[in-house]
Amino acid sequence: MPGTMTESATTATVRELVTEFAGLTGLDPPSARPRRYLWTDAYAVCNYLELFRRTGDASCRDLALALVDQVHHTLGRHRDDDQRTGWISGLPEEEGEAHPTRGGLRIGKPLPERRPGEPFDERLEWERDGQYYHYLTKWMHALNRMSRVTGDPTYLRWAMELARAAHAAFTCTPPSGGRKRMHWKMSIDLSHPLVPAMGQHDPLDGFVTYSELQAAAGKSPHLNLSPEIADMAGICQEGNWATDDPLGIGGLLFDARRVAELMIGGGPSYPDLLRSILDSALAGLAAFARGGSLQHSAEYRLAFRELGLAIGLAGARDLVEGIRENPDVFGRGSLERRAEALVDYVPLADAIVEFWTDDRNREAGTWTGNRDINTVMLATALAPGEFLIV
Repeated sequence: MPGTMTESATTATVRELVTEFAGLTGLDPPSARPRRYLWTDAYAVCNYLELFRRTGDASCRDLALALVDQVHHTLGRHRDDDQRTGWISGLPEEEGEAHPTRGGLRIGKPLPERRPGEPFDERLEWERDGQYYHYLTKWMHALNRMSRVTGDPTYLRWAMELARAAHAAFTCTPPSGGRKRMHWKMSIDLSHPLVPAMGQHDPLDGFVTYSELQAAAGKSPHLNLSPEIADMAGICQEGNWATDDPLGIGGLLFDARRVAELMIGGGPSYPDLLRSILDSALAGLAAFARGGSLQHSAEYRLAFRELGLAIGLAGARDLVEGIRENPDVFGRGSLERRAEALVDYVPLADAIVEFWTDDRNREAGTWTGNRDINTVMLATALAPGEFLIV
């Protein structure tokens, strides 16, 4: 949060942003044909829950509930321009209502998915529908937060069902054998890959998110992701997390924060993984800072990518405090030093948020062309509490 804004001013700005988002996308007032996009909506759910936590205004919680329902009834069902109808899981109507995530959730891209046999076009593929694993994990996290805030275990069950469906579809064993790998993009019905290459951080994101859900579920025999967690641990052994992409670095910091919280909460100990994540994040931060992209004008900057970094850095001080106060979990020395080094980069987050809260910079085409995602990620960067917590 920029030092010039009080908490009440920040809360008011976040409310303005998410009110704008609700109107633009058909959430409030509700539209018969809302514009839903899974990544954006996962952040927005956390925005509404954070406003509810800050203000006690039940209408904010109700908007989070309404958004989850809209996402499931839009992205959990086939597109209006698809010959197929109903739930993408193929379940009958009543069963699909009870298990809306069992077939995964569509991305929400504007164009239909690429048909079997249709030539691959890399540029068009970015605009085509399907399912992205890293969007699904964000939605699992949002559902877990819904369950924690409302006390309703249904949302956690839906998150676990989504985890199982995504894992079964996105992971594969190469024909030549060896370790399992992952597909980056799957078809709407999860029957075949649309982009078979593996996303760099998808295994890590899956491992941490599954672990988060398992911690929330406790030892319930009906909510068990142990096989999926073991699979992801194996895939992560060959992981290379280093990146200079600000959104990717922010994701690493988010994962580091969650790993640390799970360890503090009595979960399995992953000090080597945490060390690896922090090393990759620090290398990426150094490279990003050297690049000087924050000196450019708004027309040459992508707000949502920068804001992803700001969100991740927002948890840096809490990460340091958690490690420092729990030497029995983390030991003394290397992990604490790595976390402390992150704090040196927190001014980058402040600069990013201050830049994009300036109305003049939000007139640029790079903002207006990605208005929905930019809006909710700015709201999250300003008030990240409900998003960052597990």
